[in-house]
Amino acid sequence: MDTALQHITERVRQAAATATPLRIRGGGSKDFYGQSLQGEVLDTRPLQGIVSYEPSELVITVRAGTPLAEVEAVLAGKGQYLPFEPPHFGSRREPPSPPLGGGVRAGGQQDSGTAAGSVATIGGMVASGLNGPARASVGAVRDYVLGLELLNGKAELLTFGGQVMKNVAGYDVSRLMAGAMGTLGLITEVSLKVLPRAVAESTLVFELDEARALGQLNQWGALPLPVNASCWHEGALMVRLRGAQAAVVAAQKSMGGTVMDEGQATLLWNALREQTAPFFQLAEGESLMRLSVPDTAPPLGLGPTLIEWGGAQRWLKLPLPQRAGMSAVLDNTSGHATLFRAADKSAGVFTPLAAPLDRITRELKKQFDPAGIFNRGRLYPDF
Repeated sequence: MDTALQHITERVRQAAATATPLRIRGGGSKDFYGQSLQGEVLDTRPLQGIVSYEPSELVITVRAGTPLAEVEAVLAGKGQYLPFEPPHFGSRREPPSPPLGGGVRAGGQQDSGTAAGSVATIGGMVASGLNGPARASVGAVRDYVLGLELLNGKAELLTFGGQVMKNVAGYDVSRLMAGAMGTLGLITEVSLKVLPRAVAESTLVFELDEARALGQLNQWGALPLPVNASCWHEGALMVRLRGAQAAVVAAQKSMGGTVMDEGQATLLWNALREQTAPFFQLAEGESLMRLSVPDTAPPLGLGPTLIEWGGAQRWLKLPLPQRAGMSAVLDNTSGHATLFRAADKSAGVFTPLAAPLDRITRELKKQFDPAGIFNRGRLYPDF
């Protein structure tokens, strides 16, 4: 065990003995996300470095405090990438640009919910479980976690999964940590599946209202088209194609629309990934809510809307919700809501779990973190 890990392990051991809350933190780029920040900061940034990388095997193993940008640069050098496009939030900026279809613009001001100069880390990427524009077509971060090392609430270093794509023995604990927000333990190292970059890419723009755009996306979803990402906002539908050159060219001909300039398209998708587009800039008294709904759900008519993931992810800019307002947002459709960004989170951030899932989640917490020292209140006020 190296010095950095030994020091962190001792911190956890002492905290468990005294029931002292610890707040696991890497670069702080996701500090805005979740219910509340509690406890003494436990910095994961000393755990840095790429442990191994086998381009031919499409697997990379990285320590949790390693900057996400550093890993992406190494992968790019081999023509590979993380397909789920994890957002950085605060550690990467794009210059302002002219409007990109439907009023979406790249660039924008620093989001007040993300500290300036914060740097996304691999551990935070997995713990937050957040994904970019391509999630609906390529899968989520959890689908690319092959294995990891975890320091639990007893200061025990545990290993789950491995470095191959077929890990079939036992429970898939590795993927359980994606989106757990550090409440079950401190990720020290993670092995990820990576993929080669697509040969061809093109973004098409269509002038459609919300209902027609959703209908068109569902029609395309039933066809063998290389649709990689989509976004609708203010009467414009943008669709990104990725794949073999012949497949992209054929899709452009069959789908129609206007081809967006390559540079403009890059700015657009980065602005969506990093939430630097003007839509995501909140005025005083506003909140940003994320709705996960069936992609076939009709327009919800709840407020200013931006739609991604083929209709399955809908961003709403709404007044700050009241305590009882979260569940009311989804009264007319199945799905769940997240209060993604807001100055006041007293209404609750995540949709409460159904009783069976809540019981399972709390039992897992007892097993991994019996003293309840990790990231108290980050998921739910009493968790």
